[in-house]
Amino acid sequence: MRLLLISNSTNAGEQYLDYPKQRIKEFLGKKHVKALFIPYAAVTFSYDDYELKVRDRFREVRHDVISIHHYSDPVNAVEKASAIVVGGGNTWMLLKLLHEHKLIDPVRKRILAGVPYIGWSAGSNVACPTIQTTNDMPVAEPSSFKAFNLIPFQINPHYLDANPAGHAGETREQRIEEFIMVNPEIWVAGLREGTMFLIDGQYISLIGPRKARIFKKDHQPLELGENDDFRFLFK
Repeated sequence: MRLLLISNSTNAGEQYLDYPKQRIKEFLGKKHVKALFIPYAAVTFSYDDYELKVRDRFREVRHDVISIHHYSDPVNAVEKASAIVVGGGNTWMLLKLLHEHKLIDPVRKRILAGVPYIGWSAGSNVACPTIQTTNDMPVAEPSSFKAFNLIPFQINPHYLDANPAGHAGETREQRIEEFIMVNPEIWVAGLREGTMFLIDGQYISLIGPRKARIFKKDHQPLELGENDDFRFLFK
């Protein structure tokens, strides 16, 4: 199983998918790959537009994508895919459509069989057991919270430490503390922007300039960086 789970698509002041594109190139390898792109997290823009944005960046690093919405049989498209890419957007809408198109099990089987998987933001969330650590508003209702369950822990992408001046609501950390109170057996990785997890089997490493903040009930939060061992997340 090979996964590249990216916190965010775009760093401030940069072009779309610019900062992770070289990592995507390395992850997919030297041989040209035309990956199957799943754009279902798009809500305010079309799948065609989304595909073009992603394709432009992938072609810069000598790879390519084709969106699943061009296929009359999405399950068959997954079964024939040489790599699977899931973009960000609204995680609730993404999961709703994955369930409606009956793609949860087919994607999971392909990834567990060794097909490379790349996801960012919502696409990283759906690699987890559920989407319960998303930041998104539930604009759509999926039939279940259950996602691909490729990893045994949860990711909170776009993790923020800041609490803006004058804001009296809960911080991101407080929201995650609510989750682990109700789900005490599950680790949660707060993945800060500009970072990503590279997973190969049960080998996992953090890539990027910021540390990840790791949570579990009855544990002090951990701050772990590129040189730290994350394998405990698979136990």
